[in-house]
Amino acid sequence: MPIVNRLYAEFLGTAWLVLGGCGSAVLAAAFPQLGIGFAGVALAFGLTVLTMVYALGPVSGGHFNPAVTVGLAVAGRFPKGEVLHYVVAQVLGGIAGAAILYVVATGKAGADIGGFATNGYDAQSPGKYGLVAALVVEIVMTFGFVTIILGATDKRAHPAAAGLAIGLALTLIHLVSIPVTNTSVNPARSTAPALFVGGAALSQLWLFWVAPLLGGAVAGLAYGILRRDD
Repeated sequence: MPIVNRLYAEFLGTAWLVLGGCGSAVLAAAFPQLGIGFAGVALAFGLTVLTMVYALGPVSGGHFNPAVTVGLAVAGRFPKGEVLHYVVAQVLGGIAGAAILYVVATGKAGADIGGFATNGYDAQSPGKYGLVAALVVEIVMTFGFVTIILGATDKRAHPAAAGLAIGLALTLIHLVSIPVTNTSVNPARSTAPALFVGGAALSQLWLFWVAPLLGGAVAGLAYGILRRDD
């Protein structure tokens, strides 16, 4: 598949993830009468990935996340020379999704985007969790997410089930970690809304690059233990 096709798929998939996942938090969850709560937001993030893995996975592999791309590269399942290309496409896609969401969210009188589904710790954490808790949860949850992706897309696994496993994994991750960091496990997802909010969202953005990339890379290394029988 030509690189331009794959990069467009990564751009589109990441835009959908930010628009759907963050959109559920910014638009739907803002109205208690709709009843989606943070469980609904968690499901929305899972559904965005599930749908795009099936739709675009055959084109680009369906990463939509720099941490996933790095983890797959470390595991030897993705060309290292294409990592930067994928990451740039993912970040740009995330920004595009956030831009669309911003236009919609500010499309009424007196609109206030609030935190705009940004990630954070300390005062920016939904549950006011500190730096160490945020760092640990983002590393561990990304490690688990990338491990599941590696396993679900392994040649020994049933390919038709991969999207479902990955989408449900991201839902579970959000159910656990929304109170701590508002859940990142994806630097592109964190960067996009932070650019529209600025302030603390940008100053704390470093953690939501370092922790997911570290978790993804460790998962890529550790997955080799499960492959030693090959």
